[in-house]
Amino acid sequence: MSKSLYLVGVDGSQWGDRAADRAIHLAEKTHAKVKLVTVIDWPYLHPIIIEGAAPPVLDKEAEEITVRAKVLTPLIEKYNSIAMDISTELLWGDPTVILKEEVKETHAVMLFVGRHGRSCVVDTLFGSVANKLAHTVGIPIVLVP
Repeated sequence: MSKSLYLVGVDGSQWGDRAADRAIHLAEKTHAKVKLVTVIDWPYLHPIIIEGAAPPVLDKEAEEITVRAKVLTPLIEKYNSIAMDISTELLWGDPTVILKEEVKETHAVMLFVGRHGRSCVVDTLFGSVANKLAHTVGIPIVLVP
């Protein structure tokens, strides 16, 4: 029988790092694998286009190198002394959509995401990745404050 997989959405924030911590500590006890996933939100990076002004071109390769160095590499280095199966992946798209797809593709049994400390009003108006996933992902989700 294969090991269970815990999927973790990380974004370089303290909340994402705490979600990774929780998943890895639980995985140590349950002998599960952990996959850390960061999603670059492509539309978020697009500038507002002003008539007559050309938007700057995004160097995707450079952006991936930067995000890996800031988000994924520090987490891997933090846990490199632990003898467990921790993998990483960087993907492009809407974080909610991409993480839901990853849950299905990897057959993850649990999803961990950080919950940013925003107000209920802000979450109600704009939504949050964690809130959207909690209502749609279809597996147990741990929202880490």
